[in-house]
Amino acid sequence: MDYKKTNAPSTTQTRDLNNFDKDNGNIYESLVVVSTRSNQIAQELKEELRQKLDEFASYSDNLEEIFENREQIEISKFYEKLPKPTLIALQEFLDKKINYRNADQDLI
Repeated sequence: MDYKKTNAPSTTQTRDLNNFDKDNGNIYESLVVVSTRSNQIAQELKEELRQKLDEFASYSDNLEEIFENREQIEISKFYEKLPKPTLIALQEFLDKKINYRNADQDLI
C-alpha cells in the first residue's frame, strides 16, 4: 500500500470513542484491530526504508571513507515526516479500509 498518499493527519487528534464500537460493538476489539494493523504498517515502512538506505551502504571498514550522502538524508527526512503508523491505521479503520474477523466468533 502507498502510505505516502494517505489522508491520515500527521499530528494526534482527539477522537470520539463512540465511533470505534459502531461496527462490532466492542471498543477493545476495535483497538486491537488498529494496533495490529499499526504494527503491520510499521514493519512495512521499516523494510521499505531499509531497502532504500541499503543502496547507499558502504561495506568498507575505513572510518575515513564515511561521509554524508545528501540523498540518504533526504530519504530519511521524508520518512520522518510521514504520519505515524498508528495514525495511518486509525484512519484506515475509520474509513473502513481494514477487513478483519474474530476467530472466536467463527467457532460459534
